[in-house]
Amino acid sequence: MSDCLFCRIRDGEIPGDMVYESDSVLAFNDINPQAPTHVLIIPREHIATLNDLESAHRELVGEMQLVAQQIARERGHADAGYRTVFNCNAAAGQTVFHVHLHLLGGRNLGWPPG
Repeated sequence: MSDCLFCRIRDGEIPGDMVYESDSVLAFNDINPQAPTHVLIIPREHIATLNDLESAHRELVGEMQLVAQQIARERGHADAGYRTVFNCNAAAGQTVFHVHLHLLGGRNLGWPPG
């Protein structure tokens, strides 16, 4: 997807502040952080929204959550707490239509969000 911001970061056309890379997943710091730790975890495969996931993506979604856990632990948020969030479509706040998991930590996060 040539017009997808995250695909362009994945392909190296736009720089990303990478914090994790595997064959199937990338993680990079958000350019507009909402917490001291705000990392986006994306699949290398372009999948527009959660609605586009298929049963074949089960392991991919699990890997994304485990990467979030690993980064939260490395940054010292595991014991205090952190949040992971998937937004699906515009009404939920999704602005880049490439599935991504937000990892937020390093401050108290209120509830309900938004």
